[in-house]
Amino acid sequence: MSKNVITVAAAVALSALAAYGVVSAAVPANAGNSNAAGQSLLPAGRQTVNLSLSDYPDFTFAAENAVDAVVYVKVTIKTTQQYQMADPFFQFFFGEGAPQTREQERQGSGSGVIIRPDGYIVTNNHVVQNATKVEVTLNNNKTYEASVIGTDPATDVALLKIDAQDLPAIEFYDSDKLRLGEWVLAIGSPLGEELRSTITAGIVSAKGRQMPNYTGEFKIESFIQTDAAVNPGNSGGALVNKAGQLVGINTAIVSTTGSYAGYSFAVPSNIVRKIVGDLIDFGSVKRAVLGVTIGPVTEKLAQELKLSSLDGVYINEVAKGGTADKAGLRKGDVIVSIDSTRTATTSELQAKVNSFHPGDKAQITVIRDSKTVVIPVTFLGTMESTGAVNADGTVVFYGATLKEAQDGVLIVSAGTGKLAKAGGEDGFLIRFVNDQKVRKPQDVIDIARKSKRAVFIEGVTAAGQSAYFGFGKDE
Repeated sequence: MSKNVITVAAAVALSALAAYGVVSAAVPANAGNSNAAGQSLLPAGRQTVNLSLSDYPDFTFAAENAVDAVVYVKVTIKTTQQYQMADPFFQFFFGEGAPQTREQERQGSGSGVIIRPDGYIVTNNHVVQNATKVEVTLNNNKTYEASVIGTDPATDVALLKIDAQDLPAIEFYDSDKLRLGEWVLAIGSPLGEELRSTITAGIVSAKGRQMPNYTGEFKIESFIQTDAAVNPGNSGGALVNKAGQLVGINTAIVSTTGSYAGYSFAVPSNIVRKIVGDLIDFGSVKRAVLGVTIGPVTEKLAQELKLSSLDGVYINEVAKGGTADKAGLRKGDVIVSIDSTRTATTSELQAKVNSFHPGDKAQITVIRDSKTVVIPVTFLGTMESTGAVNADGTVVFYGATLKEAQDGVLIVSAGTGKLAKAGGEDGFLIRFVNDQKVRKPQDVIDIARKSKRAVFIEGVTAAGQSAYFGFGKDE
């Protein structure tokens, strides 16, 4: 009997040895991090990944950790349309008559992300723009009416507030540390309320992406591109890493059909954190301005300037009296980094400058005459006096920003100054100032300057209602 036991044991040992040989032959020699001699097969600096074939991604922790912090956002927008009475009998006896108005309501939706337990929620500006009512539904189905604390059209970020406490807030992650190919999850409501809290997975396909801007509006874009499935209702939702931390706010897709076609874009969390911090602390975005006109480094420029690569941002012009001018930057300099952050593209430079506040100091590294020069700068902000023109083309007027619109002048942001205190609101269309018709911001400014005592403004609210307000000139 003992002989039989020995025979069985030997057979098992031989089977195990054979199985080991088959597995060893099937797995490539470079499937791990080292070769047969124990030497690393990965380039230096890239040995922090696990290439084990059994290391499949597990998103359960990230999904469960972040899903409760993502909310459904429902907006109501009121519009007013004019029409003529179409009754022939009425027209025969009374003529055309005055145009009639019809008020209509339409609804839209998007997503949002809870960033503080006391009810602060971040979403996209385009989700809540011109909304007369905003409602937020949490993952536990509780619904709250939300107020818009502030918006920043340049980055498409908006901040909401609901009256609630102890909410499941998400943790911010340093989006500059994201790596190409890193796994990410998109969480939101892709096609409305029926598909709330939908989770999709993808990888970081690219960083620092820009998209075509056909409107001419000033934009700060350094998007994270992913292949996680995102649709219009995902706007304002979360893009999170494998730890469930916020790396971006889903904002846009590129598609010929209006639905997901393989490309989605998110505003990096570092940009979002700075914008919402300003909106909470100051009520508006305190944006630093470098004061330069920039462009990419082309092959022709690289040859003329004897540059070793195409990385960097070329300075075409330097605005007199601006940050760059006062620091000593020149036309023809190529900016390659700010502090320790590389600025290989215009979008990377814009994103980095946007992270500073007026008064902040930094070290800008440029290539000048084939030499590397480090220049200390102190950032200036946008001018805030009435009549000043901001980087985005809007014009400052008593703490608000104005831009030309159809049939009047639009209040892009009422701000927190005298105009806002008098009753001015975001989205208000100014049609008359002191009984005079206005068509562009300069008309508003010129009429106000000529007024001796007060400024009286008439127009239409974002909801389409006729309204007016005024304030005294004591400054």
